[in-house]
Amino acid sequence: MVNFSSAMVFVPMVMIFCGVWGFIAYSKHMLNSLLSLEFMMLGVFWLMSSQLALVGSEIYFSLFFLTLAACEGALGLTMLILVVRSHGNDVFSSFNLLEC
Repeated sequence: MVNFSSAMVFVPMVMIFCGVWGFIAYSKHMLNSLLSLEFMMLGVFWLMSSQLALVGSEIYFSLFFLTLAACEGALGLTMLILVVRSHGNDVFSSFNLLEC
């Protein structure tokens, strides 16, 4: 039987791995990439908060990390809106990097 503490480490690691796999495998659209990044951040937050709960201190660090992850998500959605307005879609192959 698997104890609770090893499950609290295993499940976030699987989440992070699935996020990396989704980022690599489904990177055709910008929205898929942003969702994969957010899923990885959720796994890292879960791993960090469970490990810090075992120590019993520094819960403010996980709240600071969650704040930065939310800001990263807002910035990613802003970039997605700007790209869709300027190019018409979010497919990476339609972007021309030489264009200003």
